[in-house]
Amino acid sequence: MTIDLIETAEAALPLGHYSQAAAHRGTLYLSGILPVALDGDTLAVRPFDEQVDLVLAHAGAILSKAGATVADIVKVSIYMTDISNWTSFDARYARFVGNHRPARAVIPVPALHHGFDVEIELIAAVKG
Repeated sequence: MTIDLIETAEAALPLGHYSQAAAHRGTLYLSGILPVALDGDTLAVRPFDEQVDLVLAHAGAILSKAGATVADIVKVSIYMTDISNWTSFDARYARFVGNHRPARAVIPVPALHHGFDVEIELIAAVKG
């Protein structure tokens, strides 16, 4: 059994003991992505829209490193501390995925690590 661990400097490095993504038998699993700047600075004090843009940019970079695109996304889970931001998130997400409509869940949560407002994780299909 081979599990390929994916890491790119084009997305924020993990804050803990885990990989940005792992690929196994044609499936790519992206870890939860928080709005952390490339230099490791946390952006929890930034507006929600900026946090969303950053997590989506990180997701795109990790997908690219694994040889995938947004068209390969199968499932997305979004964790939000304020569900009233759903409309704003959905508009930015729609621009990110374009015409592709993968399965998705939006999960309201009381809090996220470091005081962030949004976290996403994805599953995508890759060659393997």
